[in-house]
Amino acid sequence: MKKFIGIACLLLLMAGSVKAQFTYGTTGLLHMPTADMQRDKTFMAGSGFLDKHSTPYYWNYHTYNYYINITFLPWVEVSYTCTLLTARHLGIEQFGYSGYTNQDRSFHGRLRLWKEGWWKEWTPQIVAGVNDFTTGAGVDYSEMAVEGDGNGFFNRYYIAATKHLSWFGEWGVHAAYVYNKRYIDKLNGVAFGVDYQFDLPETSFIHKAINGLNLMAEYDSKFMNIGARYTLWKDHINIIGELRECKYPSIGMYFKVHLK
Repeated sequence: MKKFIGIACLLLLMAGSVKAQFTYGTTGLLHMPTADMQRDKTFMAGSGFLDKHSTPYYWNYHTYNYYINITFLPWVEVSYTCTLLTARHLGIEQFGYSGYTNQDRSFHGRLRLWKEGWWKEWTPQIVAGVNDFTTGAGVDYSEMAVEGDGNGFFNRYYIAATKHLSWFGEWGVHAAYVYNKRYIDKLNGVAFGVDYQFDLPETSFIHKAINGLNLMAEYDSKFMNIGARYTLWKDHINIIGELRECKYPSIGMYFKVHLK
């Protein structure tokens, strides 16, 4: 199974929309946040296989996630993500449970502070956001998860900037600062990345097929990652794959629809 996923990711890598970050269930590149925003009234739902290196250290095994996401205003995005947990990890096998039996739940929010090109053509878009902000560091969920070692495994705060450029296709240039003070999975520092969307003249089926491919590379404040997204049908169905640290494969799929 792992070999198959790795081959699929590599094919995607070799092989004009806003990207979805399937590891968090939000808009972004692979792991780093960006200032891209979906269209108003956009609904997304997705799921993916996550190599253990693509999750916080709390997971020492491969797992899966699923999520729903909605942008209900042009400047607000929220999402709900579940990442599966095994009975062995939770220590409940002695009670007759096996396999994936529970899930870690996380909420995420993003707010656009500045729209690209509002002041000058060269000014970037700016977004502030938080991941996993409702789960607490304490057992009673009374504390925020920005520090400690309790729940809130995906927690981070960030501010991100994005600028798009047209040059033999569309380039997205992204920079962000991410922050938390957790004992493990500390995410304090600068992240940066780039993506490239093909935009060939659609004079043939091959050109149309290539135009569905978006390539991504990033430094997420901890690791270098590469990946790709491919649009199967008018941006409604998308496949996305990554190589965490440029070697550990994960893959996912999401469905997108504009409700307006």
